[in-house]
Amino acid sequence: MTGGAGDVPVVSPPFEGKRSERDRTRDSSRVAGVLLAAGASTRFGDRNKLLATQGGDPLVRRAARTLLDASLDPVVAVVGQQADRVADALDGLDVTVVVNDEYETGQASSLRAGIGALLDAEREGDPDRGVDASVIALGDMPFVDPETVETLVDAYEAGVGDALAAAHDGVRGNPVLFDRRFFDDLVDVSGDIGGREILLESGESACVAVSDPGVRRDVDEPSDLEG
Repeated sequence: MTGGAGDVPVVSPPFEGKRSERDRTRDSSRVAGVLLAAGASTRFGDRNKLLATQGGDPLVRRAARTLLDASLDPVVAVVGQQADRVADALDGLDVTVVVNDEYETGQASSLRAGIGALLDAEREGDPDRGVDASVIALGDMPFVDPETVETLVDAYEAGVGDALAAAHDGVRGNPVLFDRRFFDDLVDVSGDIGGREILLESGESACVAVSDPGVRRDVDEPSDLEG
């Protein structure tokens, strides 16, 4: 979901004074995390890039810990390729693992699986424990700072927008945040588009400026782990 900000406005913290009357109930929002960690590592060689290590941990584990360290609840990890091995790399973390058997069709299938798991949990549990929004993060972006995720949540609670993306130096990156009113649309996406069209077309979208270059740094090749 990376790219130029385009027509999406870029907003910088602090966010005081941006909350509208409609948004003033958001002081105690419950924001979930969905980690997309199912895709094939076609450019990484014979290894699964999500299991490559950085700082002593597999990339997917680092990405999951970012969401947990930002106090998102619940956190769902969608796995696909080598699902058992990727799930093992998340062992011991407070993460719900969901297997996407259709991961080869593109990122959208993992997005459907992750958001669908949140909706299924609500239907099966206490409706009062439903989430207000979800941060969507990528398993091959292990350099995102938890503070960046917290900034997205702060912007959401301040009423900056209902579809938000982190941006660095004016360029849109990941993760992104969607209000739950988009959940039905997110489970209806297809191909490898993910939530990009929703983000770009929503009248309540914004890019949130952060000082974190990790929002633009993904891992496609082994050399991307250097530096």
